[in-house]
Amino acid sequence: MNILVSACLLGFDVKYDGGNNGSILPEETFERLKKIANIIPVCAECMGGLSCPRSPCEISGEKVIDSQGNDRTLQFKKGAQQVLKAAKMFGCSFALLKERSPSCGSGKIYDGSFSHKIIDGNGITTDLLLKNGIKVFGETQIEELFESLRLAKAPLQLSFAF
Repeated sequence: MNILVSACLLGFDVKYDGGNNGSILPEETFERLKKIANIIPVCAECMGGLSCPRSPCEISGEKVIDSQGNDRTLQFKKGAQQVLKAAKMFGCSFALLKERSPSCGSGKIYDGSFSHKIIDGNGITTDLLLKNGIKVFGETQIEELFESLRLAKAPLQLSFAF
């Protein structure tokens, strides 16, 4: 089984500031994940053509705007399409993505004011993956992800009553 994982969570230096989020999840979590799934690292923002480092971005209405006021919507949509392409190529049914990100956020994102205020919503990539039947989990939902992976690998049990 293959699973998409935000590259920043794996320690790749792809965050907007040139760093990563590798310290968010313990190494043993990824060791556990590697035992049950092949990890496919992705960064929608880099795959969409944005540089690293880059100005931070947030979703504002229907657009993705960076902190300098530049519209980055096209790069975010392109990146989302590239991640979806990877998901299809590798047969991924699940994704572990960085929470609150304008591309990967699941359920909660920043509000577009660059004031660290969080609102309900999904990132551009998460929305596209969900619309295409891929289950998305954030880093605080790791146990739910493990349970979903376990259930996906469990053999189908049929019972008949006569």
